[in-house]
Amino acid sequence: MNVLLTSVGRRAYMVRFFQQALAGSGLVHVCNSDDKTVAFYYADKSVISPLIYDDAYIPFLLDYCKENRIDLLLSLFDIDLPVLAKNKEKFAAIGTKVIVSDPEIIDICNDKWKTYNFLKDNGFHVPKTYLTLHKVLLALERGEIHYPVIVKPRFGCGSIAMSVAEDEMALLYYFRRNVRTVSRTYLKYESAAEEEKILYQEFLPGQEYGADIIHDLNGKLRNVIVRKKVAMRSGETDIAELVEEPVIRAELERLGRLTGHIGNMDCDVFLVEGKPYILELNARFGGGYPFSHMGGCDLPQAIINWAQGKEVPQDMLCAKLGGRAFKELVITMTEM
Repeated sequence: MNVLLTSVGRRAYMVRFFQQALAGSGLVHVCNSDDKTVAFYYADKSVISPLIYDDAYIPFLLDYCKENRIDLLLSLFDIDLPVLAKNKEKFAAIGTKVIVSDPEIIDICNDKWKTYNFLKDNGFHVPKTYLTLHKVLLALERGEIHYPVIVKPRFGCGSIAMSVAEDEMALLYYFRRNVRTVSRTYLKYESAAEEEKILYQEFLPGQEYGADIIHDLNGKLRNVIVRKKVAMRSGETDIAELVEEPVIRAELERLGRLTGHIGNMDCDVFLVEGKPYILELNARFGGGYPFSHMGGCDLPQAIINWAQGKEVPQDMLCAKLGGRAFKELVITMTEM
């Protein structure tokens, strides 16, 4: 079985996880829009792809999958997901299974305004969120929310253009700066169809958690693994502890059953006065998954087993609680 990881970026650990799961029975291929990624040096095969929103992107992937007999394709980047979701039947026709949720679910996860409304409409606790500068200023004037205010892109990940405004001067500055940042980065692609590109969100003072909501390839809930975030770096969990938080687990199990997503959904939660407030959803392997993996969960192996029609024991999807895990920087040198 051969696996292709698209938009692999810096996630070399995902290459290793899938190589370990295949145990020599197949190859792990990776692609990215440039080769400035360490993952290229861990993968069995690597290739530079067109940009995601290039008209040649899907034809390129289809040709690559056909020529290299790719059985499974997974993306590690949010912006890749809607494009793959809309074209997964084309891949199925050549024998490649794309591990991606339906376009409607991807749309809810990638658009943070839709995330907020979906969660609110289904009775989840969410931070108060506003779509326009005028509305957040009005809410502040009325005392509905107070400073600080989170200013972040409607579409995006990795804390790009995410700011904390302590007063009105900062709020106005971050609005202008973040609009410019969106227009100059890859965030412009998904944002292009929407007039309002920035969100304003209530600042939550509680403890932050992350979680993996794990489903099988038929969209059936299999487990929820919760981690307490101890330290963050560039929007990604740097230090975490795997914990049992029943109130978070219960809400995320309900969320998982509602979405019926495929594979993993990475989720950010704040626990405020005993209530879980859900912030963001990422319908892919997130930067927090390695903590679940090091705790004993092996979702790459489970995905391969499911794709081969094999049973997956529940202990393969569980992680041992307790202990603290750290990410580290590793230097890799290529041949001179």
